[in-house]
Amino acid sequence: MPKKIRKKSASGKIASEGLTRPPMERMWRIHQILSGDSYPNCSGLSRELEVSAKTVMRDLEFMRDRLGLPLEYDAVKHGYYYTAPVRDFPTMKVSQGEVAALLLAQKSLEQFRGTPFERPLTGAFRKLSQSLGGEMEVAWHEMESALSIRSSGTGLADMQVFDALAKAVMEGAELELSYHKLAGAAPEKRTVQPYHLGCIENQWYLFAHDVGRGAVRTFALPRIGAVEKTGGKFKRPKNFSLGKILEGSFAVFEGGRAQQVKIRFTGVAARLVEERVWHASQSLTRERGALVLAMRVGLSPDLCQWILGWGAEAEVLEPTELRQGVANAIADAARVYRGAGRYPVKD
Repeated sequence: MPKKIRKKSASGKIASEGLTRPPMERMWRIHQILSGDSYPNCSGLSRELEVSAKTVMRDLEFMRDRLGLPLEYDAVKHGYYYTAPVRDFPTMKVSQGEVAALLLAQKSLEQFRGTPFERPLTGAFRKLSQSLGGEMEVAWHEMESALSIRSSGTGLADMQVFDALAKAVMEGAELELSYHKLAGAAPEKRTVQPYHLGCIENQWYLFAHDVGRGAVRTFALPRIGAVEKTGGKFKRPKNFSLGKILEGSFAVFEGGRAQQVKIRFTGVAARLVEERVWHASQSLTRERGALVLAMRVGLSPDLCQWILGWGAEAEVLEPTELRQGVANAIADAARVYRGAGRYPVKD
């Protein structure tokens, strides 16, 4: 190949390399030009692509050496050409299903909107989509209008707090934070060693070793106030496992010892419950037209709330403690609505 040159703009400055077109898009355009009869050279391609001749040379070398394209330079016509017909430009080979999966993963990044991870994750997905090539990029945009993910009850978190916690997790920095427990009358100071940040059911949580309590505790980010470094450092234990911590949990609350739970669902609830996986330990059986869900979980508040959400179409069969707890919650709710005018609750 001829000697590499550097293209200068009218102002005498080297043109910005790769700022106007992503690498794969540039090479796709070069391929289209080479497919004609023009014998393009570096100067012409650099003007067309608005990059330096050095970038064009690097793209051409990649196309020839890495993509295996039959690319040569004609010293007589002073330009590049294909020595053999090229039917398909080699790009990343992916199926429509894989593109759909990638798109859905991108849409799930809504959980990171506003966090320090939003820009690098968005950039990574943009590069992946650009590497799919012209034909697949069309399919990508078509799928984007056909597929979506929608979440309700998205948790609120102070991004400054999130940023401080994320840095503390990565750096192993001990923190003092103000935390308002669900049943607490006022916020309280907690000294913690942050181990992990996790998004569960559209809510961000910090899993950290609580120095004062001598155990790992779970903190909901919306209830974390002021965050300050104590100056202390720590190393996260090698045996720390979020999976083990949540092993017996239905969602995020720790419900103590995991035990056998059975719930009977009827009507529409039975069909809806059957359509999803609610816990890794679950098993489903049909009994006299009803659906029985069995799983081993702790008796946590979020489990009770989930059962209550199904109304009269869900009945706890066991254990007795959970059955009584749900019954008490229903009775409390009935008292709230008793005598409410148009909707009296009968005894």
